[in-house]
Amino acid sequence: MIERQNLTTAGKFLKAHALKGELNAVLDADCDLLDPERPLIVEMDGIPVPFYLQSVRPKGQFGCLLKLEGVDSADDAKPFVNKTIYMLKEDFREMTEAEEDDGEYADDLVGYTIIDDENGNLGEIKEIDLSTANTLFLLERNGKTLYIPVADEFITDIDNTNRTIHTSLPAGLVDLNS
Repeated sequence: MIERQNLTTAGKFLKAHALKGELNAVLDADCDLLDPERPLIVEMDGIPVPFYLQSVRPKGQFGCLLKLEGVDSADDAKPFVNKTIYMLKEDFREMTEAEEDDGEYADDLVGYTIIDDENGNLGEIKEIDLSTANTLFLLERNGKTLYIPVADEFITDIDNTNRTIHTSLPAGLVDLNS
């Protein structure tokens, strides 16, 4: 039996992806380090239940698509939507110790200033929004909230010394928030 005191939060399932049971998830560690031999644990009907990975695909900078054994359709995936993902503390510790120290996480970037190639200084990151399939930086600009997708293809440089993120955002993206 899985004891709750031996669990730690490892992420969250967001939504089902496509028709074959894949789930969109955000994790508190690099999804490339997930081990199919180590279960992800999800509370089902109040009981922690282990699920083993069939496949893992990165999705953006902070998300991934997970395929669990025995979850083979969109209907099978529905019970996992918006559920917290747990791991055994020992498994999670070993996984995160294996991560490279120079990796960045969106939460680490709160307080950084975003400077875009076309739009200049967009402002300081106030918050990270993980509630949607796409992680977003939330900035305050001219009294309004500005939503910037956290995506590798938009980030050209992260300067930890000056606490700035340089981006090359698609034309019109900043104006969508106005």
